[in-house]
Amino acid sequence: MNKTLIEFAKNNLKENLARCTEAEQHRFKQMYSHKNLEANINDVVDNMPEDRLDWAMQQVQRSVDKKLYAAIDHHNPT
Repeated sequence: MNKTLIEFAKNNLKENLARCTEAEQHRFKQMYSHKNLEANINDVVDNMPEDRLDWAMQQVQRSVDKKLYAAIDHHNPT
């Protein structure tokens, strides 16, 4: 992965993780920084191996999407 893509992926993760709950961020740390659960979430992202970025982005995006869809369903009951 080239440097531009790595930077994009890490920035995307940081932005989406900021939308996640503390519990979701903790789970992310368990998966990607299990030896240092007290690390800052942005530091966890910065220290991730590049081969794990794509999957991490997919996981975090699903969490963000669930919140969005739940909010839409809540405001527009059928």
